[in-house]
Amino acid sequence: MPDGADPTAYQTKLHTIDLKRWGIRNDGSKPVETTRGINKALVWANNSGITAVTLPAGTYTIDKNSNIEMVANMLFELSDKVTIQKEPNAKESYFLLQVKYGDNNVTLRGGIYKGDKDQHDYSKKESPYTPGTHEGGYGISVIGAENVTIDGVSATHFTGDGLVLGGHGTMVRDLYENSFESGGIDAKGKRVADPAKIRTSIPLKFDHAIFKDRREFEMANNLKLPRSFDIFFYSSKNTLISSRKSVNARDIIALPDGASYAHLVFSQKGFKDAYIEQWNRVVSSNVVVRDSEFAYNRRQGITVGGADRVLIVGNELHHMKGTMPQSGIDVEGGFGENGNRNSNIMIKDNKFHNNASYDVILYDGRDAIVEGNHLASKGAIGLAVSPPFTGALVRGNHFDGTRIIAYHDVTFQDNRLNNSYTTLEGPRITIDGMEVTDGILGISPKEAYGVTAKNVTITSKNKSAEAGLSLFGKKVKLSNITIIGESKLRTFTGGVEPGSVIDNLQVLNYNSTYGLSLPPATYTNCRFEGAEGAKTGAIGLSLGGKYVFDGCSFRIGSTAMNGLIADNAKLDLTIRNSSLEGLGDASLISVQSAANVLIENNTLNANRLTRENVELIKLNDFWKRNDKHDILKAVIQGNDISSNLYAIGISTLYAGTNAPPYTIKNNKLKHAALSIKDNDVSEGNELNN
Repeated sequence: MPDGADPTAYQTKLHTIDLKRWGIRNDGSKPVETTRGINKALVWANNSGITAVTLPAGTYTIDKNSNIEMVANMLFELSDKVTIQKEPNAKESYFLLQVKYGDNNVTLRGGIYKGDKDQHDYSKKESPYTPGTHEGGYGISVIGAENVTIDGVSATHFTGDGLVLGGHGTMVRDLYENSFESGGIDAKGKRVADPAKIRTSIPLKFDHAIFKDRREFEMANNLKLPRSFDIFFYSSKNTLISSRKSVNARDIIALPDGASYAHLVFSQKGFKDAYIEQWNRVVSSNVVVRDSEFAYNRRQGITVGGADRVLIVGNELHHMKGTMPQSGIDVEGGFGENGNRNSNIMIKDNKFHNNASYDVILYDGRDAIVEGNHLASKGAIGLAVSPPFTGALVRGNHFDGTRIIAYHDVTFQDNRLNNSYTTLEGPRITIDGMEVTDGILGISPKEAYGVTAKNVTITSKNKSAEAGLSLFGKKVKLSNITIIGESKLRTFTGGVEPGSVIDNLQVLNYNSTYGLSLPPATYTNCRFEGAEGAKTGAIGLSLGGKYVFDGCSFRIGSTAMNGLIADNAKLDLTIRNSSLEGLGDASLISVQSAANVLIENNTLNANRLTRENVELIKLNDFWKRNDKHDILKAVIQGNDISSNLYAIGISTLYAGTNAPPYTIKNNKLKHAALSIKDNDVSEGNELNN
């Protein structure tokens, strides 16, 4: 767990900066002098061994062309009566306060940091090459520093972000085509002729000042060169120290002890227009941001744009609006665009509301925990996990009217969602524990079994809102899913490919008008119960593929006309070891078309009939009797069928012209008869009327 700056390194008594001595104004005037004075005072304090400073109450305006430059090993503590504000300007980018590379062990505690959003001049461009969006106005900027704590601050009204955690990049050198030659390097580090390879003709020396402290580098931005290469390290005496095979651009390469320079070898014949860069990058690390407010910024509250080991806890982030992404927190280092890495980010126990587009974005990087947050920007995206991000754990959050969009490599545990929906693609997305109220759990995998879900409850309380489970795309694995209540439409619908595995699904009190539209899958130990009211709400099986119901129960409402309706020429239906109960005059199983039907070892009860001759299991309908048959094979066997009034237990009579013989055997019927074709195979059936 990141712990930020070391609080024991600071003196206990705050040193109050002398405004008169340093020419600082706390009435909002003289921004140039005020900025210069604060920075001089910080340097003086640092050189004098002072480790904790503060400013008197008041408003301090910071020069539009400059910013506060923090110093290392310093606590900068302000009361809530201190406002540090940016001078109104027309700049496309600026900082209010910077914690730079090398400014380690810094704590910013308290105070109001305010941007010029409401007074900013957005009409100008600083150069023909800048975008003109004016989204780069930052409040607090931490660039490549270590051990930083931001505690109890307020950062608002910036043209860009309230806080940015970024990386410090040093381009050591760039190599053009004249830096390469034909040939390879052998295992002893000797140059050898090899027309299928090219190598660097000049050494990559490690004499840059950055390598004194940072003994690593990466190669980046390769053009007309393969992404992969071999690297050979040499001492100052030109002896081979070590080598590495198949290193990729953007891999971090550690310098071996004693390495003075290196050569690269690429598996490529020519080197015309070849280009690559050597970089050292240092991200901000061990940063804690807690109990602070980030609000009313145009772009975001916090951008994590190059950081490792970050804890963002107990903050309130709200009212981000003006220029995209308009997010509370955006973890986005731009790694794919020559940017920085993000890793090991924890976003915990924060409150988000009224952000225009997003609450949290995990755009690029790896390994984040999003836990215990209240994400409540109604109608916005509460969490987006984009394709460049891997390894997110999302646990114990409340998505209050906000959506979830996740592409892959996400684990969801014990979250709540209401009045919204999810879009989950996979692969490697797992859900274990989710409560959904008046919302839709939408799953649309791109790969087979790329999304799995268990221990989910979906409750529809508002009948005028859409809610339920929606499955599309590739097959899935689901278990222990409970869906309760009538929604505006169907509480379970889907179009996933055949082959899904669904265990212990319960769909209770589903809509009596629209029913359900189940995707082809193997359903085991499942339970379906319809609501009362309308007639048309059946359980629809309308897609091609294999449907298996094993050990399931179906309770059909008293007003319904049908229970299960199967209708697709490519449908393969199996219902076995299940119970079907009708509370009214519904046909329990109606097959209108199918490639194959197997109904065996089930119990069917229709003990509340109000009229006779109801067909409890029927293959096609009376009005289709003269159509060409479209049920190719059917076996109905070993079922126990009973009713309170005389009923047609099994009907095949209207299967259509030239229908093949179906197998009807070993069924027990009470107060029910058989109405079957002459060519059907009927044997061992018991009728007790």
